[in-house]
Amino acid sequence: MARRGTQTPPPPPDFEENIVDVDVSEEMRGSFLEYAYSVIYQRALPDARDGLKPVQRRILYSMNDMGLRPDRGHVKCARVVGEVMGKLHPHGDTAIYDAMVRLAQPWSMRMPLVDGHGNFGSLGGDDSPAAMRYTEARLSREAMLMVTSIDEDTVDFRPNYDGQENEPEVLPSAFPNLLVNGASGIAVGMATNMAPHNLGEVIAAARHLISHPDASLDDLMRFVPGPDLPTGGRIVGLEGIRDAYESGRGTFRTRATVRIENITPRRKGIVVTELPYGVGPERVVAKIKDMVNAKKLTGISDLKDLTDRSTGLQLVIEVKNGYHPEAVLEELYRLTPMEETFGINNVALVDGQPRTLGLRDLLQVYVDHRIDVVRRRSQFRRRKREERLHLVDGLIIALLNIDEVIQVIRDSDDSAQAKQRLMQIFELSEIQAQYILDTPLRRLTRYDRLELDKEKETLSREIAELTAILESETKLRKVVSDELGKVAKEFANARRTVLLESSGQATTAAVPLEVGDDPCLILLSSTGLLARTGGTDPLPADGPRAPHDTLVSVVRATVRGEVGAVTTAGRMLRIDVLDLPALPPSATPPSLAGGAPLSEFITLESDETVIGLGTFDTEGPGLVLGTEQGVVKRVVPDYPANRDEFEVIGLKDGDKVVGAVQLESEEVDLVFLTSDAQMLRFGADSVRPQGRPAGGMAGIRLAADARVMWFGAVDPTRESVVVTVAGSSAALPGTQPGAVKISDYAEFPAKGRATGGVRSHRFLKGEDTLLLAWAGPTPVRAASATGAPVKLPTELGRRDGSGERAGYRVTAVSGPIGPTAP
Repeated sequence: MARRGTQTPPPPPDFEENIVDVDVSEEMRGSFLEYAYSVIYQRALPDARDGLKPVQRRILYSMNDMGLRPDRGHVKCARVVGEVMGKLHPHGDTAIYDAMVRLAQPWSMRMPLVDGHGNFGSLGGDDSPAAMRYTEARLSREAMLMVTSIDEDTVDFRPNYDGQENEPEVLPSAFPNLLVNGASGIAVGMATNMAPHNLGEVIAAARHLISHPDASLDDLMRFVPGPDLPTGGRIVGLEGIRDAYESGRGTFRTRATVRIENITPRRKGIVVTELPYGVGPERVVAKIKDMVNAKKLTGISDLKDLTDRSTGLQLVIEVKNGYHPEAVLEELYRLTPMEETFGINNVALVDGQPRTLGLRDLLQVYVDHRIDVVRRRSQFRRRKREERLHLVDGLIIALLNIDEVIQVIRDSDDSAQAKQRLMQIFELSEIQAQYILDTPLRRLTRYDRLELDKEKETLSREIAELTAILESETKLRKVVSDELGKVAKEFANARRTVLLESSGQATTAAVPLEVGDDPCLILLSSTGLLARTGGTDPLPADGPRAPHDTLVSVVRATVRGEVGAVTTAGRMLRIDVLDLPALPPSATPPSLAGGAPLSEFITLESDETVIGLGTFDTEGPGLVLGTEQGVVKRVVPDYPANRDEFEVIGLKDGDKVVGAVQLESEEVDLVFLTSDAQMLRFGADSVRPQGRPAGGMAGIRLAADARVMWFGAVDPTRESVVVTVAGSSAALPGTQPGAVKISDYAEFPAKGRATGGVRSHRFLKGEDTLLLAWAGPTPVRAASATGAPVKLPTELGRRDGSGERAGYRVTAVSGPIGPTAP
């Protein structure tokens, strides 16, 4: 009997226990594989076709779906993140925003795909971006290339995570995004780290592969010599790049771009203007301070970060007196992030499988993707045009039988009967009959008949063109190639990263054993840029112009050799050829825009400039010099081997060297052009060689107050001209364009050395001096002070005639190859 106040407990529920024994090791293995699969395919690795990870692809697709195009205003990033997270990406908002921030950073992406407005962080991650509620964004112009034609059935779509939305499996990607912008990601058991490249170079290689499907790696590397990092800098040593392009794995070293200059009258400093990819200034500053405090880095007295929005990156490292800046710089490279190693690991998804790809494989996957996109787009467009043509044919039939059509519609009981009768009487399809019923009567006029006939003709032509593309693999590949060419023409820009075989330092560079001592040309532009190019073939004499292609001097050398820079003070300074930046073979036309300033290799006095290059070849005619006071000298090629700088002429007080030419033959003319428009030419064999301390001999007899404007050598067997620009000596330098004249060199007779020569230009009213003079082979090229190409008159003037008034300033003139500017 139950006790009072208590309740009898209910009976236990009637159920059957279902306990499953699971092997822990098997469960862990299976769960880990599922997790690894998710990370590899849904997070970390990019697709080799469009170069995007899923979150990046979903961001771009959602922004395009939201209408955030470059011609629209910016919207809050939080709105974009919410749209992506709610519809397509079932992960945290932080991951989405971080991916979006990277797409907007110009120091992370070679071609940013998001146009950001606000604080999106800083170089190297030193400063975090602002919260998504503060920043705004829209798609960049380049991003529109990624999603172009996505609504034309160019790619496959799949359901999103809950099956309520659709998302693209891949974007059409009208440019090779994976190679251009690179990628980085850490998955489970694998990782990817791909370097950015130059858009123009990558597209040139892709187009070459389209037209030459069996192209080798060496063929493609003619167009893509190496990565082009968003932050510029220098890549030191190119052997690792070829390994990466061949096998998909390799390493290379990146160095900061620096210059050594006088920051105070008594002290020199190292100015850093570009840092290695992914390195920020705060990290470099902190490391330098730690090394100085630990006494592992000596010779530095002060460090300033002068970086701002107007001047860009600028770290000024002040060097103590008594220390060589070059030696301090080598220590900075060795001990600080001013030199970093970049490991290339080209892992990407191909047909859903992670693969390690070389350069040719990456380009081939992209080319195949674009061919498939263009084929599907052409099929879509042809189908749409065929559908429209079908409707137009129906409308034309209705117009030809307009009275009967109206009578049929009027006699029908309803629209269904009218449609059936139209189909029976006029042999129309159901779609045509319905379209006729839906068309207003006001369109069925004679004017619209003309429009329909014209539209039918246009549709038929477009269908034929699309059919020809779809039926011909050659035409299809040509369409893909032409579209890539248009993208490169509109969006490609100059290379930012300089490729160097060695360390790039003139005094302490080590020569790599694997670098052959190949012949090369050393080029010096009128803007003071120095570079070398492979081979010894002359530069193209004609063709398109490029900035900085007006050359002051060109000499032949070898990669492991040396050249000398001849200055106005009569000094020659040694420069190692291996340290000069090499112009990529794909540079067409050759331009020294990728060269390095002379200040990175030699130190000049304030009133001293380089006027030419010479070699240290002990054979041959040697170096010939001309001075402002009319002195000429051929130097005996007996230069000291243990000195980096030495005099090559003993100058008189107030005199300076105005021209220096490395002769390859004595069968040339030496030419003087003076400020009072006198021109003298005489044979080089009439000047005997002299030792370095000698002061030369009389070259041209000058009138009172006259001076030599230009001195050089001209081959009398080649078609040559004389260029003169006259003006007023009373005007301020650089304020007047002057009168330009080009004369035939053959009209000037040869005279003896130490004579006055003949007149080369007749001064008009207001002119009393030559502002510029030059003589050499054709075709002639001219440039402004910034290196921009300038057009010259095409017609030849008389030897003693006046010039043609120009509306531009000419500061340098050159021929196809050889000594050039004034």
